[in-house]
Amino acid sequence: MAKLKAALVGCCVTASALVATRRALPTARRAAPAAAVTMRDFKKPNVENTVPYREATALSERFQYELYAGAPKKKRVAVIGGGLSGLSCAKYLADAGHEPIVYEARDVLGGKVSAWQDADGDWIETGLHIFFGAYPNMMRLFHELGIHDRLQWKVHKMVFAMQELPGEFTTFDFVPGIPAPFNFGLAILLNQKMLTLGEKLQTAPPLLPMLIEGQDFINAQDELSVLDFMRKYGMPDRINDEVFISMAKALDFIDPDKLSMTVVLTAMNRFLNEDNGLQMAFLDGNQPDRLCAPMVESIEKKGGHVFTSKPMDRLELNDDGTVKAVVLRDGTEVVADEYVSALPVDVLKRVVPEKWSTMPYFKQLDELEGIPVINLHMWFDKKLTTIDHLCFSRSPLLSVYADMSTTCKEYADDDKSMIELVFAPCSPIAGGDTNWIAKPDEDIIQATMGELARLFPTEIANDPAYPGTMAARTFEGGELPALPDGAKLRKFSVVRVPRSVYAAIPGRNKYRPSQKSPIDNFSLCGCFTSQKFLGSMEGAILAGKLAAEVVSARAVGATAPGDKEIMPDVLEAAAAASPKKPVGCRGDTAIAFGGGYTFDQLVTRELKEQDAEQLTPLN
Repeated sequence: MAKLKAALVGCCVTASALVATRRALPTARRAAPAAAVTMRDFKKPNVENTVPYREATALSERFQYELYAGAPKKKRVAVIGGGLSGLSCAKYLADAGHEPIVYEARDVLGGKVSAWQDADGDWIETGLHIFFGAYPNMMRLFHELGIHDRLQWKVHKMVFAMQELPGEFTTFDFVPGIPAPFNFGLAILLNQKMLTLGEKLQTAPPLLPMLIEGQDFINAQDELSVLDFMRKYGMPDRINDEVFISMAKALDFIDPDKLSMTVVLTAMNRFLNEDNGLQMAFLDGNQPDRLCAPMVESIEKKGGHVFTSKPMDRLELNDDGTVKAVVLRDGTEVVADEYVSALPVDVLKRVVPEKWSTMPYFKQLDELEGIPVINLHMWFDKKLTTIDHLCFSRSPLLSVYADMSTTCKEYADDDKSMIELVFAPCSPIAGGDTNWIAKPDEDIIQATMGELARLFPTEIANDPAYPGTMAARTFEGGELPALPDGAKLRKFSVVRVPRSVYAAIPGRNKYRPSQKSPIDNFSLCGCFTSQKFLGSMEGAILAGKLAAEVVSARAVGATAPGDKEIMPDVLEAAAAASPKKPVGCRGDTAIAFGGGYTFDQLVTRELKEQDAEQLTPLN
């Protein structure tokens, strides 16, 4: 501990000296229409030389050796849901010699990373997804599938739009050769645009227990919001405005006054402990073809099966409460040795059988719900001067964005931009005062165009069709003339996800269930289940892997992670509860199955029938 403190002090002194001797560091970029950025990919960083990656590798290898089931012990496993977690579970079950069969309700795989083509052939994605070096199980999966070349790695830095300086950006630049956690600390200290040196030094001490005590300290902060944690430990208010707002909205689409500090600390702990943990990559194309398809190929090559357009109707139980069969909507009874639910938590709650409804394990699901989020695709008639990276907007309405025509090979266009943005927070549970899920597409785009005119003041046209772009603009302290010939919006797509990843508000982490359930032949996966990577792609992959471990270990009589402690308030609620019949999962659109889609009258009607509160107008 003394060595760590000394090293941190040394890092701070070094950075202070650099700050004192250099008046201007290359951390801000001024918008310049003539200097369009072109796509540039960087060499894959060393993500393998970390403890988490070695742990991920050990678990992958366990399926092929210790947990491998020969013919007498081979199990037929029905996996309900073909999102990343369900596909991950099936992939590792197949690796262990079992026969997984995936049943996906929709006509497309991927769940929260699903994508589809519109009438013009353009890909519409459920969300803007970024791959981090600190995603050990995802990185290991890419290795196992032989698709590492599909990741487009970007330069190791974080890019922030300057809220008070429209059109300018600033960065946290990670100096090559500096090990973690000092590279992160140095990147922050060397930035002269966001916080004063004093504010930066005030921020460090409250975060030291995270590095020293690890996960125990992190989990203990779950009852505190980000703002509560800041106030408790005397962190400067500006760290919220400058850093935590953008982090909170990027991690869980939620404002810092609503987000559990455990989420932020978990992410920071991973990034601070791995040299290349914060380096980011984009997938080189659409997720169904470039990620899901190789997973399906791996599953089917080893004897498994993956079916789409197979929605579940209900679970049929035996007298002892175990699963007898999964009944599909077409009447097919799927009989297997083991069953795994890879359903989103909000969908799962609608199909829990009456006999299970008072069991504490399932009762704790009442404490979890998905967070709403909106993903936007906006095509412009000109190429914007942009950044070949993910950008943190620090806007009241927008979370992160990227020009996919610059960052992604499949969407590349040298003449026109396609900006993909995360619109958040978009509901009260996330800290917003407007329910944007209930708003028309046109209102969402109008609000977004106003924000983009601020982010790109020298490039977005003053367009009377979007009044927000007509406001006076400033750049570098001076007022700009009108810009009638700038970039104009030519097309857009609004993808609403009424229930996305679970809402990581304070006090929820303890209610996330283990993958092992009290039902002998039934397990859970999904990023809402208990694992240390929370609601993320990495969390989904790991949860599926852990569920496969539970099933595989049971098949061969080996050990696997056991039951998670259930909270006393849940035990009391379960004891007092009356059995409840499942309401079932009704509807035919992506929304009915916990996904996201562009809204029309049918989608809106189904959402109103199943989750009416999402359409309650506010402000």
